[in-house]
Amino acid sequence: MRLFWMVCFLSGGLMADSDFDAAQAGRFARLALDCVHKEYPNKIAHSLNSDADVKPPRELTPAFYGCYDWHSSVHGHWLLVRLARLFPAEPFASEARRAVGQSLTAAHIAAEVNYLQAEGRTSFERPYGLAWLLLLAAELREWDDPQAREWAMTLRPLEDAAVARVSAWLPKLEHPIRTGEHNNTAFGLGLMLDYSRAAGKAEFGSLLESRARDYYLKDRNCPLAYEPSGEDFLSPCLAEADVVRRLLPAAEFGKWFGEFLPALELEPTRVTDVTDGKLYHLAGLNLSRAWMLGGIVSGMPAASPRRAGLAELADRLRAVGLEGIRGEHYEGGHWLWSFAVYLVTGRGLR
Repeated sequence: MRLFWMVCFLSGGLMADSDFDAAQAGRFARLALDCVHKEYPNKIAHSLNSDADVKPPRELTPAFYGCYDWHSSVHGHWLLVRLARLFPAEPFASEARRAVGQSLTAAHIAAEVNYLQAEGRTSFERPYGLAWLLLLAAELREWDDPQAREWAMTLRPLEDAAVARVSAWLPKLEHPIRTGEHNNTAFGLGLMLDYSRAAGKAEFGSLLESRARDYYLKDRNCPLAYEPSGEDFLSPCLAEADVVRRLLPAAEFGKWFGEFLPALELEPTRVTDVTDGKLYHLAGLNLSRAWMLGGIVSGMPAASPRRAGLAELADRLRAVGLEGIRGEHYEGGHWLWSFAVYLVTGRGLR
């Protein structure tokens, strides 16, 4: 079972599938390099306060304007940092450094902070894009590299603004958002919990854990048979389990999971039109389900009889998901490679 055959890269404990090599990393890096500074086509979620706000994407959000939308640009930058960290000697690593350095300047980040904090943008990229931004900050913080440390410091004002925005929002969010798209609360909480632990943000982490416990620990019999909706790239049920495994010891999690998903049967999804960006979401669902199942397995007791079956299912979804990435179709190529790299490098695993 491939999920259990992991090899370590570097002394920092970075992990990747043993069949994920430099050539494959270079392919994913190229897809990101080709779009992080590609301004058009562009889909902006933009609240205008006056005529002065009518500007091109590169002026509105000068650090993260490529890759079709803001959040895809953010996790495209995360991918470049992740792969340059894993494969520092490969030719694409120097290109990745140049691209990240072009984006993460003090002036660009100051403009991003101003944009985020402007009137009428309280819900901007909340929680999905902000969660990926914090994961980018975590990746930079964890990378023992002088340039990465400089970028981490440069990014800090936007990182702090994102933490403040989420910290103000979560106490008011009485009910979790259980969609299979960007608004999903569980997915965002999982990424942000990993950030809080990497960054040593104890107060923020305590808030995230408290809200996740409030939202999810009483849940039982998640309706997995209702999934997926037609445009999902996340599984509401598996995303919830993947965040809860970050909260509980193995024995407690195994008991909770047995009551939450006593049976787990699903098949890989297929995309009927790869030129339709919304329908292409289903290609990402295979990838995210695979990594969430890997996380769930990592949180279960070693003796659990369910581990082997869940790992085998994760492998099936992984294979279909990776096969479904087609860079020539920008509708999926602008974001799917980030999901693939998150999966094959084991970013979310303990």
